[in-house]
Amino acid sequence: MMIFYDISREILSAQVYDGDPKTEHTFFKTTDDECRCNLSKITMCTHAGTHIDAPLHYDEEGDDIASMKISRFFGKCTVVTIEGILTGEDMERLLPHCTHRLILHGSGKAYVSVHAARVIVDSKLKLIGTDAISIAPPFDEFNTHIELARAGIAVLENLFLEGVKDGTYTLSAFPIKIAGSEAAPCRAILMDDRGY
Repeated sequence: MMIFYDISREILSAQVYDGDPKTEHTFFKTTDDECRCNLSKITMCTHAGTHIDAPLHYDEEGDDIASMKISRFFGKCTVVTIEGILTGEDMERLLPHCTHRLILHGSGKAYVSVHAARVIVDSKLKLIGTDAISIAPPFDEFNTHIELARAGIAVLENLFLEGVKDGTYTLSAFPIKIAGSEAAPCRAILMDDRGY
């Protein structure tokens, strides 16, 4: 039997990054208006809730979200509990025990320094994720992101990892296909079939 963990945040209640617009969901037609169906719209930043950053987010020459290889978002994934700002040395110790996708479980406080990002770039990692609102520490958003962007590494941010134990899972985190966009929301799921 396989166990599924929904590691996505609910989009309307998820914290938004400082300065980003609030996510809004409104109905513009309802069955009360003599319409036969309900129709609604969402106004949001593409970085709201659980989302994927494409290289274009920080690299003008980078791929947009619709151009990224879809295989990056599905496959074996390692979840590791670690809190704070990971150094290059931390990442060098961690990566030999990981699959091609790594998720940091840090109660919203697991970040990758620019030095750790450089180690990631030299590895075979395809995707790095965190339950923090950003993969980069607040004082250095640019340098971490640009290192990962220029290497084409997918960044999965703002995950919900409550109840998820460390280990190897299968990750499915396909972003919405939006041509020209630097990011897109996704429904991130971890699948666990170990010992069931």
